[in-house]
Amino acid sequence: MMMAKQGASTVMPRLRFPEFREEGSWEEHTLKQLATEFLDGDWIESKDQSESGFRLIQTGNIGVGVFIEKSGKTRYISAETFVRLRCTEVFPGDCLVSRLPDPAGRSCLLPDIGARMITAVDCTIVRFDEKKIIPSLFIAHSQTENYFREVAALSSGSTRQRISRENLSSLPVFLPNIDEQQKIADCLTSLDEVIAAQGRIVAALKAHKRGLMQQLFPREGETRPRLRFPEFRNAPEWAQKALSCICEMQAGKFVSASAIAEKQGEGMYPCYGGNGIRGYTRTFTHSGIYSLIGRQGALCGNVQLARGDFHATEHALVASPRPGVDVDWLFYTLDLLNLNRFATGQAQPGLSVDVLNKVECAVPASEKEQRRIADCLSSLDTQITAESNQLAALKTHKQGLMQQLFPSREVVAA
Repeated sequence: MMMAKQGASTVMPRLRFPEFREEGSWEEHTLKQLATEFLDGDWIESKDQSESGFRLIQTGNIGVGVFIEKSGKTRYISAETFVRLRCTEVFPGDCLVSRLPDPAGRSCLLPDIGARMITAVDCTIVRFDEKKIIPSLFIAHSQTENYFREVAALSSGSTRQRISRENLSSLPVFLPNIDEQQKIADCLTSLDEVIAAQGRIVAALKAHKRGLMQQLFPREGETRPRLRFPEFRNAPEWAQKALSCICEMQAGKFVSASAIAEKQGEGMYPCYGGNGIRGYTRTFTHSGIYSLIGRQGALCGNVQLARGDFHATEHALVASPRPGVDVDWLFYTLDLLNLNRFATGQAQPGLSVDVLNKVECAVPASEKEQRRIADCLSSLDTQITAESNQLAALKTHKQGLMQQLFPSREVVAA
């Protein structure tokens, strides 16, 4: 809904750059008023698609403030189809807003992907009047809690909330003058560059770990790793063994959803399901260090390492190492095996203990070599966690900064 124009209707940010503190309140506009063009994408059916031509940008490519490139899921239409359907071409720099969840209203600026593009009907194309608004400022604004509250208020649908193009066009946007907009955009761009640099550090560490694991463990069907620590270079080759020989796998225990709390309180323990921590319970099933394997769903086969007292539900398989097997080495081995490939069932993929018990892997005879490998990878994980926490802190800082730089609506009596 638009703010009433009676009395003194003002919005002021909690944080303002010194040179703009004496400026007036931010002015209200509708999203459509800020655009030179405001239109939906095109209705493209499967039969209209082709192997090449115009790239079809879909709602799944639109992240919260970022464009998401999904490899293997690209769609195209031919130049002939583009003409026949009278499609609207989109260009680098255009703003796309997804009217579908999740969440509805998320937006991004289109990058140059090296191809001509169109977009799907549930994406709204917004071409901003840059005399009124700096496009990157809207993208930043569209990542704030206030923005998503406004979108939710204008959305409809009992199961999947979506916003119509008409309602999206009336979405209120509050703006200062163009100079202050530029100052805010420059500040957030600088912070984005720091976040991107930190993201590259995390990605590089993860890539280094993946490459190292490929060398520290033998290839499938082989018994000698390509990289071995000096003290083990003359040690015997690794032995091929079934998983049943190196660990015992058993499903956890059922716990009702009502007994799982979102936040941890006194006397409560982490509760692991098939995809990691589900919440916290007052009971625990295990105490110690164990590998947990997700056994149901599209992500079955994912491996978590649980430490301390915890409750494992029936959707997780708890792997206990047999004598002579290091618990941390077992975790990295299970993770490397990509157990999801052994899942059966289509509607609800799942892993059975019988199938997993027969999966083979190479095992070093010396538990000391297992420990040496685990210590090396664990050290890398510690570094990855620290850098990931730094990345998360930067993102949290940005979100808090945006909440202060962009005002929420306040109606002030005249």
